[in-house]
Amino acid sequence: MLNLRAASVDGVSRFGAAPRVSYLRDFVYGGIDGAVTTFAVVAGVVGAELAPRIVLVLGLANLLADGFSMAASNYSGTRTEEEEEARLRAIEGARVHSDPTAARGEVQTIYAGKGFAGADLERAVAVITADHGRWVETIVREGHGLAGAIRSPLVAALATFAAFVVCGSAPLLPYLFGTPFAFETAVLLTGIVFFAIGSIKSYWSPVAWWRSGLGTASIGMAAASIAYIIGHLLKSLS
Repeated sequence: MLNLRAASVDGVSRFGAAPRVSYLRDFVYGGIDGAVTTFAVVAGVVGAELAPRIVLVLGLANLLADGFSMAASNYSGTRTEEEEEARLRAIEGARVHSDPTAARGEVQTIYAGKGFAGADLERAVAVITADHGRWVETIVREGHGLAGAIRSPLVAALATFAAFVVCGSAPLLPYLFGTPFAFETAVLLTGIVFFAIGSIKSYWSPVAWWRSGLGTASIGMAAASIAYIIGHLLKSLS
């Protein structure tokens, strides 16, 4: 069943003063990658039968270094999107001034594609092109397909880093506290983290929470299993 609450929230943002910005993608991206890569380190070390302290050394190094790297990459990518939008806005703004006929024709094409025709199409184009800002905004959003919500590169990066560290810490906790059956506990905690991320993600999608949770857990544990097998094979070759 479609998540109506999520749809109603979007409805508020559509008719409000400004579209609502979501950083869920950044959090999910960072959380899954943090749990996968950190548990992969744990699984690889255990598969190679190395000392438990190696788990903490490599795991913590991965947690901070890889988490920062992911956050920096996300910052750069989001910043690039922001710069691209500014560039397109400047280009289209200049075109509206230098060649208003062609720019008006693009608005006409956009709204004709939406089903407007005749007097309705002429009226829609007239309303849009009566205001320079609205004119440029329409071409940028409708013509180039850019999203209406502007995401902050810094917030996106922080969301990714926070999720990476929080979720990526789960596989290390049993070794940090010297828990008996540390690897088995790490497997359990990591599986719970994967399932939780998938379940939370389903709040914004029509997929059932348990199905989304199981799907995310399956992908994460499959990646960790590969790391364990590789570690075991490398141990056999040594």
